[in-house]
Amino acid sequence: MTRVPTRIALSDDSVTDVLTSKTEITMTQTTLKQASSTPFARSGLLFASLALSLSCIAAPAAQAAPLKIGMTFQELNNPYFVTMQKALNEAAASTGATVVVTDAHHDVSKQVSDVENMLQKKIDILLVNPTDSTGIQSAVTSAKKAGVVVVAVDANANANGPVDSFVGSKNFDAGQMACDYLAKSIGGSGEVAILDGIPVVPILERVRGCKAALAKAPGVKLVDTQNGKQERATALSVTENMIQAHPNLKGIFSVNDGGSMGALSAIESSGKDIKLMSVDGAPEAIAAIQKPNSKFVETSAQFPADQVRIALGIAYAKKWGANVPKAIPVDVKMIDRSNAKGFSW
Repeated sequence: MTRVPTRIALSDDSVTDVLTSKTEITMTQTTLKQASSTPFARSGLLFASLALSLSCIAAPAAQAAPLKIGMTFQELNNPYFVTMQKALNEAAASTGATVVVTDAHHDVSKQVSDVENMLQKKIDILLVNPTDSTGIQSAVTSAKKAGVVVVAVDANANANGPVDSFVGSKNFDAGQMACDYLAKSIGGSGEVAILDGIPVVPILERVRGCKAALAKAPGVKLVDTQNGKQERATALSVTENMIQAHPNLKGIFSVNDGGSMGALSAIESSGKDIKLMSVDGAPEAIAAIQKPNSKFVETSAQFPADQVRIALGIAYAKKWGANVPKAIPVDVKMIDRSNAKGFSW
């Protein structure tokens, strides 16, 4: 069997030889790990490079049916996941794959059923954004038994489960970054609160990171933690209650931008000087941060489009025989008034 070496640049300073043949691609785990640590501007190149390596298998690709990709989202009533879905569709289309997408509406039973239905449709790759990191494990196990490549995106589908890889933000860092900023923005002293969310790993990690940052600020006191369910209306009501219960409140950390917009409405209505930090980098949050005298002062931005592009590239590589890393943590970026202009997912 003749192998033709193809050089593929995964970053400005990371180049690997990928041996291709009619039936095989050999990639290294080290190269994938190096590529995953490059700046975000290059993550699209990572996907493109992996996809390019697949296109080298001209003979079988020309004869085989297009790959079928299934992705189950915890919700699609959120600009973050809508952005991710759009990027998935574009990336899959560029390689001739078809896509099946489902919305669990934060219902793990529905999500498990959605995955089972996708398996009946003979998907080749499953990208899973779990609404319950543990509850989805049975569906992941079924997918693996069916020979499907499984990559978790944004939230892991049980760290001890049979997923092939996980691509997601450094959520601990996101919470820590936001609450470091919070402590500094209130002068290192005063009462603060956390607007929590659904108990999935990314949210839990953001809260853990926030608390770690606050622990380093002895003058800052965490006086309340309540669940805003990451929804504007619920967060509005919960924040109103927190402000009423704690008249000396100086700052709030919200676990996501959707909830933060409800919190911002409550803060503005109160007339109090309460600083608001969040996580996501959503367009609405970026716009709010740029307004004069805004109480919304920082969000730790994620990169949803990059996450799903990397996840799909990793899934393709695994499908065609590569050894892939079990986890690819993705950096977050601090966005405040100084750099919000021009930022977008």
